[in-house]
Amino acid sequence: QVQLVESGGGLVQAGDSLRLSCAASAHTFRNSVMGWFRQAPGKEREFVAAIRWSGGNTNYADSVKGRFTVSRDNVKSTVALQMNSLKPEDTAVYYCAGGPLFTTAQNTYAYWGQGTQVTVSS
Repeated sequence: QVQLVESGGGLVQAGDSLRLSCAASAHTFRNSVMGWFRQAPGKEREFVAAIRWSGGNTNYADSVKGRFTVSRDNVKSTVALQMNSLKPEDTAVYYCAGGPLFTTAQNTYAYWGQGTQVTVSS
């Protein structure tokens, strides 16, 4: 069964850091690009970051570049999103996703987690 489970969300203040983690089944994780997306209240879901299977290539949305870092552990089948210098506009439900292509397009990701809430207060 395909499964992605996010954890690590919570309520923090502006300027704080938070680390999200996503645990995947080995079948889902193997050779997959892993991505992070987020959806703020009243807005469409948007791309945040992605990382190739090798970990050698990463891609970030301009809004998080320099503040967020995506990484993966292929032995443990986990992917993490380290979020620093958080801003109130980072408040959203964050989703982990897996797919075959290194893209920012949601429809190329076949597997999705249930999401974890991140709230940043000013």
